[in-house]
Amino acid sequence: MKQLLLILLVCSLYSCGSTQLKDRWISPEADNYTLEKVFIVGLTDDPEAREKFERKLQSQLTSRGIEATISLDKFDAEFLAKKRTDTEIKALENQLLKEGYDAVVFTKVVGIKNKIQFKKDYTNSSKSHNRFNDDYLMYQDQHFNPDAYNEYQVYNAETAVYCLCPTKDRTLIWKGYIDIVDPKNINKTVNDYSKLLILVLEEDKIIPQKN
Repeated sequence: MKQLLLILLVCSLYSCGSTQLKDRWISPEADNYTLEKVFIVGLTDDPEAREKFERKLQSQLTSRGIEATISLDKFDAEFLAKKRTDTEIKALENQLLKEGYDAVVFTKVVGIKNKIQFKKDYTNSSKSHNRFNDDYLMYQDQHFNPDAYNEYQVYNAETAVYCLCPTKDRTLIWKGYIDIVDPKNINKTVNDYSKLLILVLEEDKIIPQKN
C-alpha cells in the first residue's frame, strides 16, 4: 500500500519514536551520485550502542542493494578509541577508495541538552483563573514539588554521507541533524534512529527504496 503510505508520511513528518529530524542538508550535486559500496562509522564511547547501530544500518542498506561494511568488521576496537591524525584519516580514505568504496556514512553525537517537562498541562488552566490566589495555588507545584516535573536529556546527533570519489574531492553529499529524546533502551533508540534515517535518505533519493 504505497509502502504503508511512505511509512505513515515519514513517521508523521520526521519523528520516529524517540527520534526527531531537526534539519538536513543535501548537496546540489547529490543526483550525480549512486551509492553502491559504503563504509559505516558510528563514533561513540559506548561499544554496545556502536555495534548495534552499525549492524542495524548495515542490514537496512544491504536490503536496498547497497554493499555495506561496518567499522567493527574492518578495524579493531582501538581504532576509534584513540585520537587519529589528519594523515591517518586520509590514509583510511585512500585505503577505502582502493577497495572500491564510494561513500562513508558517519554518525556521531555532537551535544547533549538537559530538559525539564512539567507533568501537568497548565496551558488551558489559566483561562478559568480570574483571581490571583487560584492562579498562584495552581502553579506553585511547579516550583515546590519535585515530582511535578520530569528531567530528561536530548542527544543531538548528526549523520553525514561523504563521497569517496576518485576524480573529485572527498565531499559531503548529505547531512541530517537528528535529536534522540530521553534514550533509555539501546535497542529502541537504535531502531528509532535507523528507521528515521533510512526513511529520510530514501525521501531525499540518496538511497533507493526497499523492493
